Amino acid sequence: MSNTMYNKMWHQTQEALNSLLDKESQKMMEPHQNQVFIFQMLATFYIKYVQIFRNLENVYNQIVHPQKRILIRKILDGVMGRILELKNEMVELELTEFHYFDDLLQDLKLAPQQLDIPIPKYFLKEKLEVIKEREKILAQILANTGFDATDKKYPVRAIPLEEAIKVIQVAERARQGRLRAMFMKQIFLQEYRARQAKILGEKIADTGAAALRIQKVWRGFQQSKKAKREREEEMIFLGMNPPPLFNEVSATIIEAEKVTYMRDKVQMKHEEDYRGALVTIKDDLKLTEGPDIKENLQDQIRRWFIECRNLTGTFPDYPREEEGGSAIIFSNKTPQQVIEDIIANQEEEETNKKKKQKKKPKPAKKEKEKNETKGKNKEEDEGWKMSPSVFLHTMEEGSNVYKDVWKNKDESWNFYQDYDPEMIKEEKRKELESEIRVQVDELMRQELKNLKLAVDREKELPVKTGRKRGGKKKNKRKKGKKGKMGKKDKDLTADRTIESLYKELVEEGLLIQALKVNLSDYIGEYSYLGTTLRQVSIEPMPSLLDVRQLVTLYGVLPLGSAAVHKKAPLVKSLLLAGPSGVGKKMLVHAICTETGANLFNLSATNIAGKYPGNSGLQMMLHVVFKVARQLQPSVVWIGDAEKTFYKKVPNSEREMEPKRLKKQLPKILKLLKPDDRILIVGTTQRPFDAELQPFCRVYQKIILVPRPDYASRFVLWKQIIQRNKGVITDALSVSCLAKISDGFTQGHIVQVVKEVLTERRIRQQARKPLTAVEFITALTSMSPVYQEEEESFKVWYAKTPMGRKRALALTGGNAENEKDKGKKKGNKRETEKKKK
Repeated sequence: MSNTMYNKMWHQTQEALNSLLDKESQKMMEPHQNQVFIFQMLATFYIKYVQIFRNLENVYNQIVHPQKRILIRKILDGVMGRILELKNEMVELELTEFHYFDDLLQDLKLAPQQLDIPIPKYFLKEKLEVIKEREKILAQILANTGFDATDKKYPVRAIPLEEAIKVIQVAERARQGRLRAMFMKQIFLQEYRARQAKILGEKIADTGAAALRIQKVWRGFQQSKKAKREREEEMIFLGMNPPPLFNEVSATIIEAEKVTYMRDKVQMKHEEDYRGALVTIKDDLKLTEGPDIKENLQDQIRRWFIECRNLTGTFPDYPREEEGGSAIIFSNKTPQQVIEDIIANQEEEETNKKKKQKKKPKPAKKEKEKNETKGKNKEEDEGWKMSPSVFLHTMEEGSNVYKDVWKNKDESWNFYQDYDPEMIKEEKRKELESEIRVQVDELMRQELKNLKLAVDREKELPVKTGRKRGGKKKNKRKKGKKGKMGKKDKDLTADRTIESLYKELVEEGLLIQALKVNLSDYIGEYSYLGTTLRQVSIEPMPSLLDVRQLVTLYGVLPLGSAAVHKKAPLVKSLLLAGPSGVGKKMLVHAICTETGANLFNLSATNIAGKYPGNSGLQMMLHVVFKVARQLQPSVVWIGDAEKTFYKKVPNSEREMEPKRLKKQLPKILKLLKPDDRILIVGTTQRPFDAELQPFCRVYQKIILVPRPDYASRFVLWKQIIQRNKGVITDALSVSCLAKISDGFTQGHIVQVVKEVLTERRIRQQARKPLTAVEFITALTSMSPVYQEEEESFKVWYAKTPMGRKRALALTGGNAENEKDKGKKKGNKRETEKKKK
């Protein structure tokens, strides 16, 4: 696709965004009461924003014009943040983390794949060099300490000389035996052929019958081959089988990869040119237009002095630097407008003086109470309203810039899509004017003082004394502020560098190397019947791709973008709960890979024996979170999270002190601010062993990771076999494997495939295709996740705050009503005690 195509794509996406913003601003004003209608409205907005986000991400990745990219990036972050806000609205409305849009997707004629949220490539592209440098340092420290995870050296067992000779003899005799067997087979076949030739030579052969037999065999073979080919063509036509060379990389894909590589280079070059132009153009403007700007500003301010003197009889007070100086008075105003403002201010002062003289009587308490009750009743009648958005304003700003600048801009002269120098000049003129204005303000303040001394000597003294008094007050305020700012947490490692702390954490094994796993490697299928099941009051188990989408929304997008993390609904902690082998750790590593985040391991087993005592624990947490803040984004992983909140610590684990972090985690979460791109991720196989209340208080979002359903298992078997160099033929029934492996997790499937597909078996595939029996025999030695275990996770989740709210909502109750009942019960008990 050329630049014109991507420009066209941007214009279309921008038009769709503008119409969506108009619709949303209308809907936000209208109150609604029907919950089904509200959810459908939110879901429709969510789906449309996801489509816009997908297109904008593609456009931002491909467009090379640096000034366009700045605007697209701003809008892209706005759309990303709005998606997170809408998701938060839907969670609060439906009281569940998982939502299903089957009916809406049908109405909008979209496939479920189009709802998949892409991870912007700029997350990694913009800090690729930093990540590479950090990985080098980490690998070097690991190599020096002997913890190198990349080079696993398997232990070599030394054996005695006699035993070694015996092993070599056995192997050599076996080789000679095989060669002798092959030689004897060849001799036998030669003798057999000779005997057959003698027998046939004695008989008089009928050539016609022989030819007929050959024709019969050949025609049968040809016909069966033709029937097989026609059947394959039919299956491909019906979409039941993939076309030939489907899994091979086509020439067009290779060409497209080359184009993207070249485009990245052009993007970088244009970006460098643009940064250089920002400096050079500003310097040129300073030389050519700087003196004129200074002169014009001075003339403008002098005219203001004279007009004020003529209208009010006194010279004006010059605005202070903190207030913005003369920019407040002259920002986008004509001289006539400035005169009108002076007259209006004078009139306002006179009216204010009159109002102060007439004091209004205070309203009675009864009237206040009436107003409050009226307000409450109004709120109840109005119904549900969408909460105000932080990101709508940024999107509207971006769309306005697009309309004013780019929508109808003629770019016929800019074929290579380089920077526009005229636009830079406009921006830099404003910057230059504000810089020169600061200098001019200093000069004009002095000039105003001189004028006042010369003309208004009688009025000068009280003004001066008033100002000095005001100045003293300001200093007092400032001192007070300094005192407040001084109350901060002590820096326990103020004398140490971040590099030394980083090295210490790596050596202690608290900062680990994240595995190179993409979120797209978490394979699964969509849930196609979610809405249908919910309509029949059956809560469906989420699919693997629903889990992946939640991890993208709560983990990847906020960590990847600082602008989104600062303003979007803040998610500080995340818990992934599910049986063993469903890919919880893989998801943690995927978050780090997709965002380039550091991975800190604070699992109970990992911190056991490290930094002993209470002071040691304080130091460890201080160092971890100091490094995490400095080198953000960061992920703090707590494996087996239930151990930190054990109901009862097992005797075998008492020495390990698994509950060390129990009191510290809530404090840490309070200290995390929107500017800190740090996410605490817990993984657990047994959440029911933990104390529920403190556990749920620490982990803000809880995601249940289920075992794969039939559709997901079908995709998993197919993908994993192909990734391990396996070839799927008609002899291998993948649907049979998916059906039989019910209850087995992704971990089991990967283990089985690796066991079966050895190097030798891969070489044999051409003459001996893979069959389902080979994989089934390997599965029999493993124990699956039974239905009862999955049910226990569901029961546990129903006890969590979100689960209880959901259950109440389904039964027709309300969380707030329950609280009120509790309060009433408490009040009754108090009154009974008083009576006694």
